[in-house]
Amino acid sequence: MAAFTLAHLSDPHLPPLPAPTLRELAGKRALGYLNWTRNRCKVHRREVLDALVSDMQAQTPDHIALTGDLVNLALDAEFAPSRIWLESVGTPDRVTVIPGNHDAYVRATQHRIAEVWGDYLGSDDAVADGGVTFPSLRRRGPLALIGLSSAVPTPPLMATGWLGRSQLDALERILARLAAEQVFRVLLVHHPLRSDSHTKRLTDSSELLALLKRHGVELILHGHDHVHSTIWIDGPTGKIPAVGVPSASAVAHGRYPAAAYNLFSIAREGTAWRCEQTVRSVDDAMRVRQIRQTRLI
Repeated sequence: MAAFTLAHLSDPHLPPLPAPTLRELAGKRALGYLNWTRNRCKVHRREVLDALVSDMQAQTPDHIALTGDLVNLALDAEFAPSRIWLESVGTPDRVTVIPGNHDAYVRATQHRIAEVWGDYLGSDDAVADGGVTFPSLRRRGPLALIGLSSAVPTPPLMATGWLGRSQLDALERILARLAAEQVFRVLLVHHPLRSDSHTKRLTDSSELLALLKRHGVELILHGHDHVHSTIWIDGPTGKIPAVGVPSASAVAHGRYPAAAYNLFSIAREGTAWRCEQTVRSVDDAMRVRQIRQTRLI
């Protein structure tokens, strides 16, 4: 079997930020806007994002997974440009998207996620005009891509995520059904499954970890922390790699690395799967270089 290549990027935080109205700056967005104008606008750069995406497309991956935070303050004016950018990355059948906490920054525009990105979010068997529900399930080559949404509006200074009992129960049903098939299961979730941060954690991660220990997947991909990371969690027959990636638009700053994306080469070898990870990152000269290659499975 020829290897299937899955690209993973996250947290583009699409710059530039449209000018908000005074009404939009009420509540949580006021602090977010202040943070953007003082700090984040210097970190998230469009030329960085464009260089990274161009390099990723040159690698001709079979599919692309984008694990959330396309926008910044979920202003209504951010969503149309985000759709145009998404279409420049790839068509809905070639790109799978899940939302992040910044995409659901406030309740007032939470509905825009499904309205604008619906065909990038939905399951293969989604009914037209039936809305978007999670978990989503997409089959691409040997992969079963399972998308979760941990994106919920939170109070100021909080960036936590939550899945909820209904989504977890549906995930358990999907994994039980896939257990009878020879597929490489990839779980997509914006928040990491473990976090030391009270303000940025997935609040029901213990329930998700317990579910994965019972049913397992082959690979977990996430964003949110804006750093390179790989942790190993318990599955029913061994350890599962959970891989995070830096922001796709960031310059290196403080403890945060420059923008990067991952490529996963996935193939069946006899009775087992083989998965190799290649990390490609933007350097100071705006060139994208390979910085690491690792066999995960």
